[in-house]
Amino acid sequence: MASSAATAVPGAAGPGEPMSHRRIMEALSGLLLGMFVAILSSTIVSTALPRIIGDLGGGQSAYTWVVTATLLAMTCTTPIWGKLADLFSKKLLVQLSLVIYVSGSMLAGLAQSSGMLITFRVVQGLGVGGLTALAQIIMAAMIPPRERGRYSGYLGATFAIATVGGPLIGGVIVDSALGWRGCFYVGVPFAVAALVILQKTLDLPVVKREGVRIDYLGATLISGGVALLLIWVTLAGEQYDWLSWQTAAMTGGALALLFLAVLVENRAAEPVIPMWLFKDRTIVLAVLGSLFVGLAMMGATVFLSQYFQIARGKSPTVSGLMTMPMVLGLAATSTVVGRRITATGRWKRYLVGGGVALTAGLVLMGTTRYDTNLVLLGASMFLLGAGVGALQQNLVLAVQNAVPARELGAASSTVAFFRSLGGAIGVSILGAVMAHRVAGYLADGGLGTGSGGGGIPDVRHLPPGVRETVESAYGHAIGDIFLVAAPFGLMTLLAVMLIREQPLQTAKQVAPAPAEQTDAVAAPTRA
Repeated sequence: MASSAATAVPGAAGPGEPMSHRRIMEALSGLLLGMFVAILSSTIVSTALPRIIGDLGGGQSAYTWVVTATLLAMTCTTPIWGKLADLFSKKLLVQLSLVIYVSGSMLAGLAQSSGMLITFRVVQGLGVGGLTALAQIIMAAMIPPRERGRYSGYLGATFAIATVGGPLIGGVIVDSALGWRGCFYVGVPFAVAALVILQKTLDLPVVKREGVRIDYLGATLISGGVALLLIWVTLAGEQYDWLSWQTAAMTGGALALLFLAVLVENRAAEPVIPMWLFKDRTIVLAVLGSLFVGLAMMGATVFLSQYFQIARGKSPTVSGLMTMPMVLGLAATSTVVGRRITATGRWKRYLVGGGVALTAGLVLMGTTRYDTNLVLLGASMFLLGAGVGALQQNLVLAVQNAVPARELGAASSTVAFFRSLGGAIGVSILGAVMAHRVAGYLADGGLGTGSGGGGIPDVRHLPPGVRETVESAYGHAIGDIFLVAAPFGLMTLLAVMLIREQPLQTAKQVAPAPAEQTDAVAAPTRA
């Protein structure tokens, strides 16, 4: 029989024992601060992007890839972080991800071209992938599923604060003497503070297992297949025709890599994405829902800063303020729904409600034009945010509740992987759609054919007649991409309606030591 002995820590709960609310909040403080940093890295840049790309001489494709590069790196590494969390110290891993994030941020602030910026954003994405995956995994290790909804609400509130604070902070920084480079440095002090707090407060058992290997071949094949698809979507229609030999080569190559990845994952002793997970109906539907949520949310909203700054002629600071209705909807819903799930133990009804709100919000946003009434626009954004708030964290909760404890890391990171993948695909697809539509609307207005690879216009310096045409083109194009995203909101709704609700577990999920291990191997340590 394998024994399990843990180093005693004053006030710490042993494996399987519930932690007090105070100890949970102490441990979550550093984790939530780390998540704040991860989210801030995306939202603070979104407002500054039109100015950044203009200064670095990039175009619409560069605008898209500054966002996609981070999402792609985060997507491809999330399953690896999740598997590492099943094998090594979660505390050490989350601290490592913070260090990687800080390094990428410092380098991004020094970028001299859009290509350099995209490269350093990849480094940022590696760190953000760890923070995103490990936040859910660490919460699952500390808190029973029945109580997790309450604390997921705190995570949702953190998401909302960073989302509303990011554009505001980014706008103020861009409009100040610091310039856009300050956007990449502002998160560094928060990351350092998170490192210190985590060192003092986070205390989790680590069960050591021998003979376990990371499936690097599977991870490489998955990353290569996903990256090739996103590169194809971004360049198709601009560098080459959609129906061309380049399209055939890239899509064929991507599908071949992903097919090989499935074969490798099926045979791997420790797969990055366990294929058995997809035999469970709840997991399959939750993963699909997460994919569509990521695609609809990230793919559509990342271009809102272009809408407010180009179609409405607002400053970066005002643009940040104008996103507040969406963030308020997300914050309110994630907090309230989390508490209701904890109180009732019921979760499906809130997922269905979130799917309805997400779909309705996307459809209403599809009516957006450069002169849309701001009150109506704000109401649509609030509805969109409310849908995401009800869905995002609770889809992860549904999966965590359906898997054995030893697979929590892999299962949680799989959901995060597909949500990030959806976001990356959404940004690439809708970025390509927006570039094409803007070019067409500009041509209709007599300003030439335009190009997705052309420069991002600064409407402040355009003559009156040209300015109205450019504003109208971007306003109409942003409405188009929300309409393109709306069917994915509907698919999210269909997925969550088909999920079978399972009662939430009331015991903490702690992975037992494998039966084949010796006493020495099974002994957990604290880290």
